[in-house]
Amino acid sequence: MRENNNKIWDVIIIGGGASGMMAGSIAGSNGKTVLILDKNRDLGEKLKITGGGRCNITNNEPDIHKMLAIYGEGAPFLYTPFSIFGVKDTFKYFESRGLPLVVQARNRVFPATEKALDVYNVLRKDLEKYNVNIKSNCTVKKINKEDELIKSVETDSGVYFAKSFVLATGGMSHSETGSTGDGFKWLKDLGHEVKDSSPNIVPLAVSDEWVKSLAGVSLSFMKITFFLEDKKQFSKTGKILFTHFGLSGPLILNSSKKVDDLLQQEGIVTAHIDAYPDTNEGKLEESIIKTFDTNKNKMLRTILKDIVPEGMAKSIELMNTGINFDTKVHSVTKEDRKRIVKLLKSLPVTITNLMGYERSVVADGGVSLNEIDMKRMSSKLYNNLYITGDLLNINRNSGGYSLQICWTTGYIAGASV
Repeated sequence: MRENNNKIWDVIIIGGGASGMMAGSIAGSNGKTVLILDKNRDLGEKLKITGGGRCNITNNEPDIHKMLAIYGEGAPFLYTPFSIFGVKDTFKYFESRGLPLVVQARNRVFPATEKALDVYNVLRKDLEKYNVNIKSNCTVKKINKEDELIKSVETDSGVYFAKSFVLATGGMSHSETGSTGDGFKWLKDLGHEVKDSSPNIVPLAVSDEWVKSLAGVSLSFMKITFFLEDKKQFSKTGKILFTHFGLSGPLILNSSKKVDDLLQQEGIVTAHIDAYPDTNEGKLEESIIKTFDTNKNKMLRTILKDIVPEGMAKSIELMNTGINFDTKVHSVTKEDRKRIVKLLKSLPVTITNLMGYERSVVADGGVSLNEIDMKRMSSKLYNNLYITGDLLNINRNSGGYSLQICWTTGYIAGASV
């Protein structure tokens, strides 16, 4: 049912995700009349599933220069916003509201409960406390402007008017949660320079059956080196998760942007995985010889589990190694033994493509930061339009960096309206 709504709100927030809820909370706490419009049945749908439901809420990197360097070309623009609302402020915001945070590996910060729903509940309680109005199942169709101001938004249930507007619709990752890139289109229509979106922090699809046979296996300390036409490009060490389509996990997700750049060039992109990056070939061979010496009369296939990373024995057999695994250990040749060593130091992978938006943690793209007043998160084209979160063209890694951008930009927009 359409509404004839002539009320003029202090602020209308389009999108009820992390940054939109933060903006609503802060604007409401400052006594503003606030209306959040969201096309989903409930707010925070992406927030509830982030971090596998655990919610990597921020990153506790103590060096601000190292912290901001993660955001690449966006770094110079972020010093002022982070001085207004940074990591310490995120800690204070949530812990002062009864949600203690804990720092885990790689400075990643989680709620002590490790439940994303608890993060959502903190924000939702603030919205209720400050009488923020929420209209769910409401799809925005158009943003109306007049001169250099935004005047109203047209929705499937009527037209809504406000003095200020916050655009917080998110990017295009996890489109099932409502992030379908609507904000990009509206910003373009309003005359903003917008970089088209592409999956950014995203798993890699591969063609190798041995990788897919390991679906569900996660190995904590591996080194992967990427090649373009057999020429080494870059290496990273960390945790790899094997999936039914290829490779995932923090190490892979944070490499995907560079891999995408390689895939855009002409040539085949491959990778080699070193299963024992802290052990050289000589030491690894010595270890294998010891295992062989104590299992001389067993089949090679039987003892594979003792010389390869846990869970990988069957997958090794799927590789085209030329090794007969039905050979007894005492009959394994020196050449085959060395072949096993080299294999474990350089497991072959062929990258076919990046997975799409449905598996993307973050999608890049968005409005150029040159067109944003970063002290207010306001558009330089429309003084009463504020833009937050994934709508801003800021690249970042996984590890809490994306949500911190939501908290920072959402807070500033909410305080500035």
